Amino acid sequence: MTQMAFNNAFNLVLQNEGGYVCHKNDKGGATKYGISSAAYPNEDICNLTLERARYLYKRDYWDRCKCDQLPDCLSVAVFDFAVNSGINRAIRLLQKALDVTVDGIIGNQTIGAANRLNPRKTLEKYIDLRMDFIMNIVKKKPDQRCFLRGWTNRIKRVQQFCEGLI
Repeated sequence: MTQMAFNNAFNLVLQNEGGYVCHKNDKGGATKYGISSAAYPNEDICNLTLERARYLYKRDYWDRCKCDQLPDCLSVAVFDFAVNSGINRAIRLLQKALDVTVDGIIGNQTIGAANRLNPRKTLEKYIDLRMDFIMNIVKKKPDQRCFLRGWTNRIKRVQQFCEGLI
């Protein structure tokens, strides 16, 4: 995959995340560009630059999920989910969608299946699993219901964007 794939994914995340936010029900605490104080306690979130956010996203999400080795449509979907809900969860649900061993590690089996299987069907399964995940959050944690509409809209935007890459 190309640098353009990361740039597209990064720009999509920025559309979904926006600027500085500190919502009382957000478990991540203060966030800017989606970078949270909970995940990055040593970062100055208020003064975080866009370039620093890009660097952190590339190093800590894109590279760790090996998105450059996935088809573009899946790389963007996995990256966005990792940013929104955690790397391990994003990888495990990708593995479930691919029907490979679910171990939270992007290795040869996961990369091979992602590149071999029908990307549209895999994306559909992945999006369905992501929707199920957020619905379960809201059931288990009613204080998170205030985020449901935003999460649902985000997933729809990601799906639409990714379908355009197939």
